[in-house]
Amino acid sequence: MPIKSYIAHAITGKKEELMNALRSLDQCEVVPAENQDVLALVTDTRDEKEDEMLKEKIEAISSLKLLSLVSGFNTLQN
Repeated sequence: MPIKSYIAHAITGKKEELMNALRSLDQCEVVPAENQDVLALVTDTRDEKEDEMLKEKIEAISSLKLLSLVSGFNTLQN
């Protein structure tokens, strides 16, 4: 299962909107920065296909300015 962490940069003044949109996605955990328009985002999906679909949903959020992958981990299922 792919587990990835990102830094999500919000459009100026849209941090709350971005945070709410990301939290509405089941595979996302969000931690906001206190002094910037950025969020730490961790995603946990069942497989690569679900991971790609989730990334497309995240990138379609209008309040998202930039999404930067920090780390990725994938456990192989037998």
